[in-house]
Amino acid sequence: MLPFSLDPKKMQAVMKQLGIKQEEIDAEEVIIKAKGKEIIIKEPHVTKMNVQGQDMFQITGNAEEKISKEDVKMVAETADVSEEEAEKALEKADGDLAKAIMLLKK
Repeated sequence: MLPFSLDPKKMQAVMKQLGIKQEEIDAEEVIIKAKGKEIIIKEPHVTKMNVQGQDMFQITGNAEEKISKEDVKMVAETADVSEEEAEKALEKADGDLAKAIMLLKK
């Protein structure tokens, strides 16, 4: 716990003095595409800050991960299994394509 209270107006004034611009973004969903998976955040709270010319985003909300469909197809074709089996193997292999294929080839 902080030893002082943070008055939002004072905090914004300090941020303005430091050259930090802040705006709320009315987002419905945020999708982060990572290697081999997507992280989807539904009903997020998004704040955009500009600090010394650089945009930074703060995102809060409940996230769920999905394995990419391209990876599922590739593993299914390579291992000659259904996409459902390929997806389960990818989940078990934490998205590692080679490991998922090896699991299915055993």
